[in-house]
Amino acid sequence: MAKRYELPYTPWDLVADIFTQTRRTWRLRVDDRLMLNGVLWVLCSGAAWRDMPERFGPWLTVYQRFRDWRNCGAFDQMLKLLHIRLNEQGLIDLETWMIDSTAVRATRAS
Repeated sequence: MAKRYELPYTPWDLVADIFTQTRRTWRLRVDDRLMLNGVLWVLCSGAAWRDMPERFGPWLTVYQRFRDWRNCGAFDQMLKLLHIRLNEQGLIDLETWMIDSTAVRATRAS
């Protein structure tokens, strides 16, 4: 069972090709799913990278993987893929539009 901020295996199977890359290094590559779960934990919890639980591995490794994925556009590719998939399944309502705004009253002195 996945914990609160962890990606279950079924959604991971949809996006695994985007986040798994083969590199020729002398080191073993840390599990990409574990790294993505660490990134999701930081982004969803709002905590600092250094405060990430140890079960995701070293925070610096997770942060470096996040930067690599951000720089190569992996998150954009994932969102496009999921958007297409949800649209094909009819789960996106294209009839409803919502706009979020904030209204601030201006004073006479402004």
